[in-house]
Amino acid sequence: MKIKYAINLHKALTFVFVLALMVAYNNFTIAVLIYLALHGGYGILWLLKDRFYPDKQWEQEVPVATGIFTFFAIGLYWIAPFILISSGSQPSPMLMTLAIFINLLGVFFAYGSDAQKYYTLKYKTGLITEGFFARSRNPNYLGEILIYLSFALLAQHWLPFLILGGFIAGIFFPNMLKKDKSLSRYPEFEAYKERSGLLFPKLFPTIQTTLQEN
Repeated sequence: MKIKYAINLHKALTFVFVLALMVAYNNFTIAVLIYLALHGGYGILWLLKDRFYPDKQWEQEVPVATGIFTFFAIGLYWIAPFILISSGSQPSPMLMTLAIFINLLGVFFAYGSDAQKYYTLKYKTGLITEGFFARSRNPNYLGEILIYLSFALLAQHWLPFLILGGFIAGIFFPNMLKKDKSLSRYPEFEAYKERSGLLFPKLFPTIQTTLQEN
């Protein structure tokens, strides 16, 4: 049992789950169709990513119970479409535009940075300090957060925001700190840390870092 089996199953079922909710509640409004395209499309993109440039951390062997727990844990993300579709709420055109924009940014950062990391480490080990990782040490997590933030915005309910906050505090943030600790073994890490943000890109490096680079 690999942890990715539970994750991939959830991603594969998301489109079907959202579509089933639409049929059950007879809700085919523009907001719901947009949600289906964004969240269902995200799941399909995840499966394609796993096919072309899989993440090694999801290849680890785990007990079956852990896989089942993982599936139901990330199943919390399905609460957003349930709320949106069952409530019949209609996000404003401005909110839908904002959600689509944020989602596109998230997909760009998540899948672009994962591709860069996979193909860079395939041919060269060490720190990745350029491209997506030049100013952010975790652009992939930034992308994930933006993607699920867009889903929460469309749901227009506090619960999806709370769930996202729980994943950030309980999984994303600890993993980012763990990664920093692992990368600290490289001599050049401290200089890289100074000119990059843990999550959000550090767009304005310190004067000291700029002088060091020059």
